Amino acid sequence: MTGDAIRVDGLGILFRRGRRGRRSLKDLFGGRHRRARPGEFWALRDVGFTVSHGESIGVVGRNGQGKSTLLKLVAGVLLADEGTVEVNGGVAPLIELTGGFVGDLTVRENVRLTAGLHGMPKAEIARRFDDIIDFAELADFVDTPYKHLSNGMKVRLAFSVVSQLDEPILLVDEVLAVGDRGFREKCYRRIDELLRDGRTLFFVSHNEKDLRRFCTRGLYLDGGRLVLDGPIGDVLDRYNADTSARA
Repeated sequence: MTGDAIRVDGLGILFRRGRRGRRSLKDLFGGRHRRARPGEFWALRDVGFTVSHGESIGVVGRNGQGKSTLLKLVAGVLLADEGTVEVNGGVAPLIELTGGFVGDLTVRENVRLTAGLHGMPKAEIARRFDDIIDFAELADFVDTPYKHLSNGMKVRLAFSVVSQLDEPILLVDEVLAVGDRGFREKCYRRIDELLRDGRTLFFVSHNEKDLRRFCTRGLYLDGGRLVLDGPIGDVLDRYNADTSARA
């Protein structure tokens, strides 16, 4: 594919502490530079970058600096209060552990539902079903309600479904940290395969080893702003230096 996979320009999103606050009509049409009211803060502000097809991007920063929020904006789960996010191609998101899954439905029913919601045709779901279950190591649990699975099982199922999607852009948050080491390595081998196929990876992690393994470029967020956009080694060096200086 040609052109940019993702283009972000002047991106900002405003939160109210404890929950998303409602906007008045005055707020909605008040322009991008309106001041936050008491109790509100910009989770992200004036963030801009582009991602080419086939790039692997690692998002770096301390907790609460907007990393997961950025992924949700790219995925379309959240809407920006200012600026734009343009995504050229479908997105396969592995962002939240329970996202898209229904507790009272069985594993079998959830695979069909979730893959279908992501646009996979019924015939394709049927063809890939056994591979999804085998990868997730849930052959003995296909008729078990999703809510009765352990967190590790839920992660395995979510990754297995999402990694079977043919979307060109893969968004991965830190949910894989919940899985056991053996399955995590299997997931990482699958990510390697997807990258070799030319997929675009947007990856949030605090694990420096994983970031260096998968990513060639990094985005460093601090205080809701993009501090550095560059080679992943340079970004991690800057982040580690800032972290040491704060200690």
